[in-house]
Amino acid sequence: MRPRASMTQPAPMPKDRGQQLVKRQYVRFAFYSLDPAWRRLPAPEQADQKRELLDVIQSFNRRMLLRPYSLMGTRADAELLLWQIAESPLPFRELASAIAATRMGGYLTLSYSYFSQTKRSIYEIRSADPDDDTERLIIDPSEARYVFVYPFIKTREWYQLSLAARQGMMDEHIEIGRKYPSVRLNTTYSFGLDDYEFILAFETDEPSDFLDLVQELRETTVSMYTLQDTPLFTCINMRLEEALDALGGPAVAEPIVPGEQREVWMEVCPLDELGPGETRTVFLEGKMVGLFNVDGQIFAINNRCSHARGPLSEGVVDADECSVTCPWHYGKFDLRTGNAIDGVVRKPVDSYWVEVRDGLLHIGTRVTQS
Repeated sequence: MRPRASMTQPAPMPKDRGQQLVKRQYVRFAFYSLDPAWRRLPAPEQADQKRELLDVIQSFNRRMLLRPYSLMGTRADAELLLWQIAESPLPFRELASAIAATRMGGYLTLSYSYFSQTKRSIYEIRSADPDDDTERLIIDPSEARYVFVYPFIKTREWYQLSLAARQGMMDEHIEIGRKYPSVRLNTTYSFGLDDYEFILAFETDEPSDFLDLVQELRETTVSMYTLQDTPLFTCINMRLEEALDALGGPAVAEPIVPGEQREVWMEVCPLDELGPGETRTVFLEGKMVGLFNVDGQIFAINNRCSHARGPLSEGVVDADECSVTCPWHYGKFDLRTGNAIDGVVRKPVDSYWVEVRDGLLHIGTRVTQS
């Protein structure tokens, strides 16, 4: 009989929490523009090509977190953004190749592509939340209506300053950012990976707040050490089919009614590929989902701990009580419901439906249209 894993007491924490947080995420911002020749194709061909591209892109949901955005009406040189987040850069290459192999891919030009990684900031954030720095290793896009993306480079003079001097200037920068709580910042790093040093993605529902934030930041001392911070992209959050429809041609997206609920299902893998005691992560509706096989029964919950976004699929599973304990801190969740049941966690995580259809494992959820 397979021995059961259990957690009887909190695991000792290493003195340096950084030892736990070595796994970074890879991030790619791929901006596409469409050849106007595509818009002169027959309407049935356009619709068919969009459906083909839609299926190809959505097939990568098993391997990466992928968020689509439209830039139609905000920039002249880019019309579609695919914000991609994965634990390896390999899915990025495979997705790019798969897109290029489609019929519509022959009309798409990769206008800009930025490649980066998450990492701990060298500056002290001094947040009221002790886990704020932990969360900076995890990109978990919100449902904000807009994302503003731009790469930037610091001057060489900046890096010649002492860390204490830079911290002082960053304190001013950080304090201004806190005046705009509606704007959420995602910082990733490109040193040696791409032409820039940092890639920033600001999420908000109100572009005016972002404009005011950027204008005020221009007055800070640290802004004097910015060498380049363009181009800057204003991107509108959309379902993938809506973002493709915004490019032109007949609509392929099903019309939605705000507030209406719909079910979303995704095929994961053959059931026998997830054996007892095994776990797996997939992405559904922009969220990482952890799958757990506990004595032959499959459970699916949001993979990010509600306390500090630790990866639950890497935690300790107690088969007797059907729970998982976060590997970063002692926080325990019920695998059946996602409820927080012990430790530092107070908020539940989302749980997902699980079905087996013709030997294939599917997960599903209910989405409320906005």
